[in-house]
Amino acid sequence: MSTHSFLAFDLGAESGRAILGRLENKHLHIKKTSRFPNEMVSIRGSLHWNIFRLFEEMKICLKACALNTIEQPESIAVDTWGVDFALLAHDGSILGLPYAYRDSRTKGAMEEFFELVSRERIYKLTGIQFIQFNSLFQLYAMKRSNSPLLDITDSLLFMPDVFNYLFTGEKRTEFTYATTSQLYNPLKKEWAEELFKALGIPRTIMQEIVASGTIIGNLNKEICKETGINQMPVIAVASHDTGSAVAAVPAEGKDWVYISSGTWSLMGIETKNPIITDQSRDLNFTNEGGVEGTFRFLKNITGLWLLQECRKAWLLERNHSYEKLIQASITAAPFRAFIDPDWDEFLNPQNMPLAIKKSCEKTGQEIPDDPATIVRCILESLALKYRFVLDQLKQIYLHPINRIHIIGGGAFNQLLCQFTANATGLPVIAGPIEATAIGNILVQALSLGYINSLTEMRKIIQNSFELVKYEPDKTAEWNSAYERFRNIIKT
Repeated sequence: MSTHSFLAFDLGAESGRAILGRLENKHLHIKKTSRFPNEMVSIRGSLHWNIFRLFEEMKICLKACALNTIEQPESIAVDTWGVDFALLAHDGSILGLPYAYRDSRTKGAMEEFFELVSRERIYKLTGIQFIQFNSLFQLYAMKRSNSPLLDITDSLLFMPDVFNYLFTGEKRTEFTYATTSQLYNPLKKEWAEELFKALGIPRTIMQEIVASGTIIGNLNKEICKETGINQMPVIAVASHDTGSAVAAVPAEGKDWVYISSGTWSLMGIETKNPIITDQSRDLNFTNEGGVEGTFRFLKNITGLWLLQECRKAWLLERNHSYEKLIQASITAAPFRAFIDPDWDEFLNPQNMPLAIKKSCEKTGQEIPDDPATIVRCILESLALKYRFVLDQLKQIYLHPINRIHIIGGGAFNQLLCQFTANATGLPVIAGPIEATAIGNILVQALSLGYINSLTEMRKIIQNSFELVKYEPDKTAEWNSAYERFRNIIKT
């Protein structure tokens, strides 16, 4: 009986987790060994990530693993949220805390950059959805403000690259993350030189791009000495968290859509090649890399960030748990008001409940006036936005779509899963909840030769985790609500 263990660091925009995975006879068991907060830090009016505190948290996890003599990991890997990066000087030192993508400095940067390179040309080069905080526009925002950091920058490392560098001293960028930046040309399979020339930033600050599953190097001796952990490989898995999550979709065939549901909802299909057309550009779909060189053709949708920020605001009044909020919303009146989850004002408002009320007022709807009604509004609107994106996807992807797989934290939200089935008229298969960490762990196993393919990975997941199926219900009522929602989107 062969048993192999792997440690995944899954860093999200709200929290980080260390999850130990044990692969035993083609069956995976996972155990959360640590959870720690991750919040944006406001410094002189700008939002940053405290990467050094996150690194300390990860070393604490390694110390705990070192004390567990029974179950030692054979390798470790890091995945994170997308687009953000750190800059390094010529001596390898990190030039300050990385900016967070919700920082306001990118406001207007996208539209200004279109004057240098047209929207059409950027999409043709990269195939990436236009969002104001993409790495391309973050760099442009720094350039237009004459950031002195750019003058002393030798290297750019994306978030997972930073931690791999701190662990090993090696600089690489993994494929799935490179594709999210809007700096990568997926047709030529290289950094888009034309965009760097337009930025006035040398392309040489970028790193070699490596495939998912590449061993970056070994834990350096100083970290092993500090933590007591054995020296082991550090692997560049699908280091963009959605890349790892989609690798863990327990699906067969090609007639399915995934929704990776967390702070963001990422909805799309898996393809062998990017889809870069005028239609996909006009509908603002994106092409992001996946395991085994696949592509995730998808759209980013604001997700449970709406609920997270509402809860944060309500905590000032009383301790609302997510479970209590969801339970209360079940009995709230349905279809009172809808919001477009992707309204610009929801990116980082000071008070999310007030922003939602403002949206409802602006669109001439009844204003939700209590937590239960606001939560109901959020969940119904998310489900209807999934229907909206599904309809757009069907215009481009001319193949049958017969089911939806919801993975990630949203798979635990039974009401959202049922609403999604109702709104789309398709069955929803929910799970696994820890899809990102599971994908991270199994790509480590793939890298070390214990699994042979992505198809085998998905078979293991099907056999290892409980999945819940939701059938569509009350579809006539939801179809009627959808017509109202589409009018709200237009407004």
